Amino acid sequence: MGDRYVAYVGSYTHESSKGLYLFDMDVEKGRISKRNEYELDNPSYITISHSKKFLYSICDQGVASYAIKDDGELEQLNVASINGMRGCHISITKNDTYLVVSGYHDGKITVMSLKKDGRVGDITDEVFHKGMGSIAERNFRPHISWSAFTPDEELLCVCDPGIDQIKLYEFNHNNGKIKLYDIIRSQLESAPRQILFSQDGKFAYVLCELKNFINVYSYDKEAESGRFELIQNIFTVRKDHKSNSSAANIIMANDGNNLICSNAGDNTVTIYDVDKTSGMLSSISSLPVSGDYPKYIAMFPDNKHLLSINNQGNSITDFTIHFDRGLIVMNGPEIKISKPNNIVILNVSDIQ
Repeated sequence: MGDRYVAYVGSYTHESSKGLYLFDMDVEKGRISKRNEYELDNPSYITISHSKKFLYSICDQGVASYAIKDDGELEQLNVASINGMRGCHISITKNDTYLVVSGYHDGKITVMSLKKDGRVGDITDEVFHKGMGSIAERNFRPHISWSAFTPDEELLCVCDPGIDQIKLYEFNHNNGKIKLYDIIRSQLESAPRQILFSQDGKFAYVLCELKNFINVYSYDKEAESGRFELIQNIFTVRKDHKSNSSAANIIMANDGNNLICSNAGDNTVTIYDVDKTSGMLSSISSLPVSGDYPKYIAMFPDNKHLLSINNQGNSITDFTIHFDRGLIVMNGPEIKISKPNNIVILNVSDIQ
């Protein structure tokens, strides 16, 4: 029996959505079809455990956990409070023992334990960011948008576009506590939204939302003067981009040869070549996604097809992507879904 893939989508529920959606995937055709939906209040971000057995979702009440059945269907396990406002992102340690919630609205990072049966446990640490950003309307106080571990998992990198910083925390895997280690200060009013590491762990790509560019850093845990060194700054949009554009999401192609960035407002994706030796990016093309506000993007497992999650357009669009020519070709009609936020893909054959 060959591989079978499903996709899960989280969406805001203040209009017509119930919350979580399950889709079947036709990898060869680059299409998805809705199978089921589950009620959950405002799942703004979802992710899957490294064991592939559990799904975790942000919700109004905190974090919801689900067991993933053999056919991809979900069974809710529990909902745990994060002792704060609704989060916007989740990251999980490689051994599935801790979960980290990023809080955009209250500028809070929350670390929670995970139980062996997949349930979310107690809060092990919580830290509020402090400080002031620029006088701009949007980034004048802490807003944590994303957290990611360094490849060695010694540090937790916490993106705060509100104060133009990425705070680096030492992470104690014995008790789930974090301690400030260093700060990467981004350009004024750049709003660093997301950090993504290369597959070999030697480079980090930081998406800066308001300035519409990507900062590329080398990463060396043995460096004496600082683990991160800025080596490139490259724009995510064309010179004739729309004035309301804001960089939204970056992903790496499955083979690591290309990086893709979605641009909200401009409603495009920009494709880059990745020099695996230097880590540097070269822009190939920037093309429309046939949807409004591509908040999140994802590659199909075959590395030939792309999904765009269009939050304001209430749609998901799918494309065949030709990296060699810098082209994307739409595969079929848009999939209508109210206020989609993000998507995760799972090979159900991996569930044991």
